[in-house]
Amino acid sequence: MQKAKNLDAADPLAPLRAAFFIPDGMIYFDGNSLGAMPKAALGIVSEATRQEWATDLITSWNKAGWFELPTAYGDRLAPVIGASAGEVVVCDSTSINLYKALFAGLSLRPQRHVIVAEKSSFPTDLYMVEGALKARPDLEIRLVEDLLGAIDESVAVVLVNHVDYRSGKVAAVEAITARAHEIGAVVIWDLCHSAGIMPVGLNAAGADLAIGCTYKYLNGGPGAPAFVYCAAKHLPHVSQPLSGWWGHAQPFAFDTGFTPDAGIRKFLCGTQPILSFRALAAGLDIITGLDMAQVRAKSQSLTALFIELVEAQVPALALASPKDAGQRGSQVSFSHPNAYPIVQALIERGVVGDFRMPNVLRFGFSPLYLSHMDLVRAVEILADIMEKGTWAAPRFQAGGAVT
Repeated sequence: MQKAKNLDAADPLAPLRAAFFIPDGMIYFDGNSLGAMPKAALGIVSEATRQEWATDLITSWNKAGWFELPTAYGDRLAPVIGASAGEVVVCDSTSINLYKALFAGLSLRPQRHVIVAEKSSFPTDLYMVEGALKARPDLEIRLVEDLLGAIDESVAVVLVNHVDYRSGKVAAVEAITARAHEIGAVVIWDLCHSAGIMPVGLNAAGADLAIGCTYKYLNGGPGAPAFVYCAAKHLPHVSQPLSGWWGHAQPFAFDTGFTPDAGIRKFLCGTQPILSFRALAAGLDIITGLDMAQVRAKSQSLTALFIELVEAQVPALALASPKDAGQRGSQVSFSHPNAYPIVQALIERGVVGDFRMPNVLRFGFSPLYLSHMDLVRAVEILADIMEKGTWAAPRFQAGGAVT
């Protein structure tokens, strides 16, 4: 298709594809679950294992700066999400960080007892809220479809997903934050599906707290450490419940009582996974050198072309994402009663997307390593699978542990 060739020829991000491992013959549409591996990660992790661990051993906590990695990497990530140095710490998992952020938000509004979240939130977000309620029986959770309409004077914390994990719809996070602040509530942004793929203006919007992962569009590797953001104005007043020694003001004083760090390190808990941090460095090296507006522009171009091609060639699939590119993150979802086996048939042909319950085919688009011609080839394969009914073969029906 000439249109796709022209778009690729004018793509300023096209050279970045060479920085990633992409298996021959694969078209990878799952960067919204696990980003591709940067080639530089091999050398960085090799150095960390051969020199820092094998040779320098425990001296690397000082010599290689291991102890400072959570805040050093947080400062590197901060501009990507519209934050300032000292407001972001890389640590732990997204779920653990959400638990910290929930209680941090509650600590800022001790007289209030309601947490508001979307019914469509990623399930682990809601599971962590349930856990918070078990620890604090005085709390109430309200699951709603309209966050703006649900914020009243009883609300302490509002939890909002910047981009919906199923549909890719972008939430009105700025408007929700402004409304919450009018009423005196605190807002937590979940950036798992927006960090690294679109401009995120945490400070510009007056955000309070945010959490997110680094293994999707930040390409940090499976199980890469997540992150927490806390606005500088809240740091002197906020507290979180996982008072581990890395969050202590003087962790090596080995005091019997806990005194939290005065800054963003108060969100740390225990010893961090250093080898995973080193792998993440390669992804940060790439993303921190990019113009996020440029990344967003290519993302919108890719998703728009994909929708155009699928609707023209595979009418059996129904669009389950916003048609307006401005309301869409970097993924496109379609629905079909046989979504799961269709996805499995695609994967066998080298087109890797994923399935989400109950009937969603989900395709994630990383502008760093996908081209417009990739989309042309992928949709040709999808159309062939649908025309021939290949997906109906028995081998595509059995579900795996991970979908």
